[in-house]
Amino acid sequence: MLSLFSTLGGLLISGLPKLLDFFQNRADQKHELALSRIQVEMQLQMMAQGFAAQERIEEIRTDQIAMQSEAQMTEAALKHDEKVLEKASQWVANYVGTVRPTVTYIFVFELCAINAWIAYYIYSRPSLVMSMDDLIRLSDIIFSTDEMAMLGGIIGFWFGSRGWSKK
Repeated sequence: MLSLFSTLGGLLISGLPKLLDFFQNRADQKHELALSRIQVEMQLQMMAQGFAAQERIEEIRTDQIAMQSEAQMTEAALKHDEKVLEKASQWVANYVGTVRPTVTYIFVFELCAINAWIAYYIYSRPSLVMSMDDLIRLSDIIFSTDEMAMLGGIIGFWFGSRGWSKK
């Protein structure tokens, strides 16, 4: 019986290193798999960022091309207008010269009239303004940043084109 236990013990002990190697290899493989997954994820993120950067560069190039073509079209239109006005009568040239300022004045008048009407509407209904937050919110409606930017551009262009800008 002792010989049977010693033989069985010898077999188990001789197989113990193989069993430990099996578990060690399994742990190593699991670790390597996790590392490779992390590495693949990093590469995918880098590729996505690289593609995003490349896409943004292409978008900027497209915008530049569009701006250049628009500037060329505007320049060609102005040259065409100059050629036409050279052959036109004086009253036509004077009329063409008044179109842009007239449209600008109409736009500014319309903007001021609409804002004045909104301000009167709010003033005539005191229940609309119950706190300072309400007043700020409503003033953002009356004097929106887009409107003020357009108005500033119009006024800046108007004063700049008449030589009133500081030099």
